[in-house]
Amino acid sequence: MAQSAPLVMRLVASSITAANRAGKIIRDVMSQGDLGIVEKGKNDLQTEADRSAQRCIVTSLSRQFPSVTIIGEEGTSNCEVPSDWVVTDSDPQILQLACPDEYQNIQDDDIVVWVDPLDGTSEYTQGLLDHVTVLIGIAVGDRAVGGVIHQPYYNYKTAGPDDMGRTLWGIRGVGVGGFEPQSPPQGKRIITTTRSHSTAAVQAALDALQPDEILRVGGAGHKVMLLMEGKAHAYVFASAGCKRWDTCAPEAILVAMGGQLSDMHGNSYSYSRDTPHQNTGGVLGTAKGEDHAWYLKNLPDAVRQTLL
Repeated sequence: MAQSAPLVMRLVASSITAANRAGKIIRDVMSQGDLGIVEKGKNDLQTEADRSAQRCIVTSLSRQFPSVTIIGEEGTSNCEVPSDWVVTDSDPQILQLACPDEYQNIQDDDIVVWVDPLDGTSEYTQGLLDHVTVLIGIAVGDRAVGGVIHQPYYNYKTAGPDDMGRTLWGIRGVGVGGFEPQSPPQGKRIITTTRSHSTAAVQAALDALQPDEILRVGGAGHKVMLLMEGKAHAYVFASAGCKRWDTCAPEAILVAMGGQLSDMHGNSYSYSRDTPHQNTGGVLGTAKGEDHAWYLKNLPDAVRQTLL
């Protein structure tokens, strides 16, 4: 059955199990107490959990899809991967779903998988564990088509170690799963934005949109989840601070449920293999039912001019 399913569906199904395994690795690193923090740049940390989770995901997917391009935030590693980190089974429910006609005959070289093994590293090191996500985005051509977001510490304050975490998925033209899509409250505007990478332009964009409430949280995955679950109307980040692996998976799920994600000029990002990694135009995400064009129209030109 698995081999007869179209490639896109098999990739999403396998990404779910790989993300779940990576989430357990992330929890294990934290519980062992030595995070192995390395500073990659200003405000840019990497831990043993980032490195190990990426090795788990990339090796697991490469074993099953050796010809598919996989781009991970933490670069490549030649370290041997423990055998119990490699998972090659897949989520059976995804394989039962009908695949849209446009994705039925996609070939390996049409696809790029974008992996952020631990989105929200800064929050992870500070104990803000519900901000942490594992992101696996599947692009067909230059579009984000499938996405998996695993939240390893979902319900961590109340759940036992075996019941912790959840996995959300979405495929354009198919739908979403792993969560209950909700609409944000009417009659007010709640905007989510960066917790730790604010700039004058970021603040100017927020001021112009006159939100009733601002949720400053870590991780692009976590911010888009707020849109998907009706806790915020828009995600506004007028900075070139995030990258394709931060937005591919969240964009695919958000769009699959009727939302939108673009840069601050209203352009979609390309997720093809040769695209630049930096999201130089900033990020604007809107929940299902929100008027994406209203946000674009009300952003100050001075802010837009700071973003390519």
